[in-house]
Amino acid sequence: MNRRDFLSSAAAGCALAGAAGLLSRPAAAQTVPSLHIIVPAAAGGGWDLTGRTMEKVLRQTGGIGSAQVENIAGAGGSVALPQFLRMKGENDLVMVTGFTMVSACIANQSPYSITSTTPIARLTGEAHVLVVPQASPFKTLDEFIAALKANPKRLPVTGGTPGGSDHITLGLIASSAGINPRDLNWIGYDGGGQVQTALLGNHVQAGISNWSEFSGQVVGGRLRPLGLSCDQRLAGVDIPTFKEQGVDVVIFNWRGVFAPPGIAEEGKAKLSKLIADMVASDIWKKEVETRKWVDLYLPNNEFTPALTDEVTSIRKIMGRLGFA
Repeated sequence: MNRRDFLSSAAAGCALAGAAGLLSRPAAAQTVPSLHIIVPAAAGGGWDLTGRTMEKVLRQTGGIGSAQVENIAGAGGSVALPQFLRMKGENDLVMVTGFTMVSACIANQSPYSITSTTPIARLTGEAHVLVVPQASPFKTLDEFIAALKANPKRLPVTGGTPGGSDHITLGLIASSAGINPRDLNWIGYDGGGQVQTALLGNHVQAGISNWSEFSGQVVGGRLRPLGLSCDQRLAGVDIPTFKEQGVDVVIFNWRGVFAPPGIAEEGKAKLSKLIADMVASDIWKKEVETRKWVDLYLPNNEFTPALTDEVTSIRKIMGRLGFA
């Protein structure tokens, strides 16, 4: 797969606010002396982890002098986005967000779009994993899909909120098997804890989430993995991808960095260099490896057109799922 694509499948064709750190390096070595990072979600989730990891690495590599991380939670990022867009022209401000904001704005019929920001770079992605409880009769992906085809309404599957990347992953699997995605029985929750409770309590028959959400339960033997949504196996993770099992679905829950609209070209260039230098650092590469993130880095000039294509692809599959 060409990783310039965010979402690819045959079916898809269609706070610690105020935390600051000072560096020992002189200010002249810093690309951006002070950076305000907005995370459009509560503390503890994937965006928050990405934003705080980014802030830590930028301080350690000397790219910034100080930083403030601010959480603005609500509706998959739909609450933060209009506030961010009103900060037009601010050159020392970025937002860390991704796939879920695109789908949340569509699901909530928001008048705002991520395409109104200034994309700086795509950073990483996380693969989704399809799991079943250990007591499940499904031992393989083929067995799960056969049951889904037989009666999708009687096979409850859990994950994040309706219309999110988890739900979309199931929609792509269904479409690839000739199943109408609107017939799926999706049980969505706001929190990962509720998803795991539903699975471990055998209240649902399967679940989909980022690999990091389920990895502990999989390693502990309480959940059985049936496949990963990445284009190739994750290093050190002995789980086959959907694609190698004959299901042409590849999707990443990607995350990127965005600046407000209307920033000066000089400001955009500085932020782009800041992120490019961070991504090239050994410290960042180690964080990506440790957290089992997939490196999906794209600089501004490649990220901007790819984002437009991604929004179109997400709209298509969400239409199939029944969202306007």
